[in-house]
Amino acid sequence: MIDKNVVKEIVNEWLTEMDYFLVDVQVSTDNRIVVEIDHIDGVWIEDCVELSRYIEERLSRDEHDYELEVGSAGLGQPFKVEQQYHNFVGKEVEVLTAEGKKVKGILKAVDGRNFTVAVNEKVTVEGKKRPVKMDVDHAFNMDEVKYTKYIISFK
Repeated sequence: MIDKNVVKEIVNEWLTEMDYFLVDVQVSTDNRIVVEIDHIDGVWIEDCVELSRYIEERLSRDEHDYELEVGSAGLGQPFKVEQQYHNFVGKEVEVLTAEGKKVKGILKAVDGRNFTVAVNEKVTVEGKKRPVKMDVDHAFNMDEVKYTKYIISFK
């Protein structure tokens, strides 16, 4: 079986020349390698092809028979690395908390492993008879949520 860390090293060598970042590397027991990369402006197919060739030049098919897939992380998929949070600041996201509650709002800030989402919700304001809709900040830790993902909007 091909070592996942070897594949990561090869990908990271290629990344030093690029503005991309590594999202995930998976290697199955039957040597199916899946590499996910991302970029703040999206992933170009030409760059996936280039990375695929780069990996193939460094992995010997004589030693291992493998299948290789290189692609983008996918817009609607949950975030896997911190850089993805930074890329979507100012965009609408959905967070599934550890308790199973879904929260939708604007990803406002990222600080280390912590992030803030501004959620438009009804709030009771002193002096008003009815609740008023306003943005309320909710703080989360990346390690304590089930997932966070970008909400694709066609508006």
